[in-house]
Amino acid sequence: MHKSLIILLLCSFTSIFMGACGGTDKPDPSPQKTAEQTAVEQLTGGSSITWATANGGSVSKDGNPVTADFAAFELRLISTATNRTYTTSSNSLFDQNGNWSFAGGNFDKIEFSGSKPAAGREISFSRNGEKLTLTFNIPMPGGRTTALAGAYVFELVKK
Repeated sequence: MHKSLIILLLCSFTSIFMGACGGTDKPDPSPQKTAEQTAVEQLTGGSSITWATANGGSVSKDGNPVTADFAAFELRLISTATNRTYTTSSNSLFDQNGNWSFAGGNFDKIEFSGSKPAAGREISFSRNGEKLTLTFNIPMPGGRTTALAGAYVFELVKK
């Protein structure tokens, strides 16, 4: 009887131990996205999104509405495995096309390549649903006044 009890206990402990050590058949959860991957997805949806002022977007300069000056503005942000590019409609602030990249390590600012006033500027961005907000400053060049200098806020709508 004593021997049977010991065998029963050993079998019970073995079963418990094997159950605790054995893995479940559940698949590993998908890997977490990096901050950079999340930011790229916000801007491009993973590949490409066109943002526009039409249908509810707006532009302000130094707190004053200037949407009429950018009524046909569109910004297409593209991201592939090897490139990050952009295209815009013709305007006075952005080049018609070029590359974009993140500025800083927080992935909440971008920079555009080119030669127009917005090129090389840190542009803060935030996305709320179908709207993308870009905020940036164009400084006065060398003490001269320019019609383009100022603090801009672009409220763009996903096209």
